Parts: sequence; structure tokens; C-alpha cells
Amino acid sequence: MGRGNYSQVMEFTLLGFSTPPMVEVVLFQVFLILYMSTVAGNLLLILAVGCSHHLHTSMYILLANLSFLDICFTTITIPKMLSNFLMEKKSISFASCLIQVYAFLVLGETECVLLAFMAYDRYVAISNPLRYSTIMRTTTCVRMIGCSWLIGGLISSVDMYYLYRLRYCGVTTIDHFFCEAPSLMRLSCCDHSILDVIKLIGSTILLLVPLLCILYSYTHIILAVLKVNSRRYKAFSTCLSHLIVVMFFYGSAIIMYMKPEHSGHMLDKLLSVFYTIVTPMLNPIIYSLRNKDVRGAITDL
Repeated sequence: MGRGNYSQVMEFTLLGFSTPPMVEVVLFQVFLILYMSTVAGNLLLILAVGCSHHLHTSMYILLANLSFLDICFTTITIPKMLSNFLMEKKSISFASCLIQVYAFLVLGETECVLLAFMAYDRYVAISNPLRYSTIMRTTTCVRMIGCSWLIGGLISSVDMYYLYRLRYCGVTTIDHFFCEAPSLMRLSCCDHSILDVIKLIGSTILLLVPLLCILYSYTHIILAVLKVNSRRYKAFSTCLSHLIVVMFFYGSAIIMYMKPEHSGHMLDKLLSVFYTIVTPMLNPIIYSLRNKDVRGAITDL
């Protein structure tokens, strides 16, 4: 994989959902509502945690960081998609495309690790409630957040190093609604087998390993909840809703990044919608806005 001559590639064309203009207007309205809901819900949670002293615990600090990630995660992709719905020329510069890919990888990979730490936090809270404040101290929480960003930043930097070295031979049309690593790999005319191996290893570390840790934690959480008679149904439904959202996020990402070949058709776009729009919108609702302490903090804002 040699270094490409990027002076020949000035911009890419994003095909988006390849729908008629009238349909694109409808999609613009739908995704605008989803984006505004995502930003509003996550921003409310951040403000609630920041302004309420009784929410300054590890669980809520981790949730606030997840909300920050989700706001950034959607902001680097959705606004450009919305503008392309209304523009005849649906282009993005080469530099902007690479920046979008890198930011997407950093934020997405950081969130993968953070979700695993959040599952561990819930595991400690339910399995060892008397030792929770000792195990999950503020310093431990900060280290978890820092570790998430560090792992996400390091692995995404390795990915970008090889993505930057890809060569393109005249084809600059991306069959997607934003610049994503698999889409750029499809356009490349050079051998990217090394990048395929790196992507597989990275996906295993950042998708399969955290998912298995989450499933392990929630299995023990559910077993512990089932042993408790008081408010067992409410706790069980909360754990189940958390697990469903996590499975949406990891499941769609695993199919997208770990399948042998990427079709570049509607399936890839629908999968991307799940982890770029659906789960960031659901996270504050499922994790926090159903919590009476968070609702009370939001009311006091």
C-alpha cells in the first residue's frame, strides 16, 4: 500500500439515499427532528448532571460523558447530510471527508469502550452495593473516561494512518450519506489487505470484546435482580431496556465493520442510521430521562 497522489482527488460526491427530490425534502424534515431531539435530550442530561450536586456520582458522570459523545457523534455526520438533502451538488472536500472519518472513528471507538465501563459500573452497583462508593470513586470514573478516549484515539489513529495512504483512481462517488471508512476502502484502487486485517482486529477489540463484557455484566445484574423481591420488575425492565439499546448499537456496527464485503447499498446506510442516529437519540431516554432523580434535576434547571 503506497502513498497516493492526493492532488488528483479534491472532493468526493455523496450519493446519500439516492431518492427523488420530494422524498429528500421529507427525509430532511425527519432527520432534522431526530437530530434536534438527540441534541436536546443529551444536552439536558449534561446540564442536569452539571448543575445538580446529588448527581455528581460515577454513574451520572459516565452518562454525561456518553451524552457528550453522542452529541458530537451525530453532529459530525447529520448536519452535512441535511445540507446535501437540499443541495443539487452533494459534495464534500477531500480534507473534510478525512476529518469526518477520523472524528467518527475516535468518537465511535471511544463510545464502544465507555459503554463497557458503564456496564461494569452498574454491575458493581447491584452486585456490591455496600462497596460501590469505595470501588467506583470519582478518580476511578475519571480514569475510565480517560482510558476510553485514549483507546479510541490510539486505535483510530492507526486506522487513519492506513486510510490516508489509500489511492483513488478517478472514482470519487461515495454511495453513502457521510464519509465512513468502509466507503473509502471500496473506492480505493490499491491493495488494502493490511487495512482489512487492522479493521478486523480493531473491530474485535472495540466491538466484540466490550459486547461480551457487557453481556457478562448484565447477565450477573439480571441474576442478582431476580433474587430481590422488592421492585424486581422495574429493575429488570430497566436492565432489559439498557441491553436492547446496547445490542442495537453493537449489533449494527458489528455487521457493518466485520462482514467480509461491504455492498455499498441501502443495507449499509440503514445499519449506519442505527449507530449514528437511533442509539444516540435513545441513550438519554433509556439511561437517564426515565430516572426520577434526573427528571427532578431537569425540572430544577
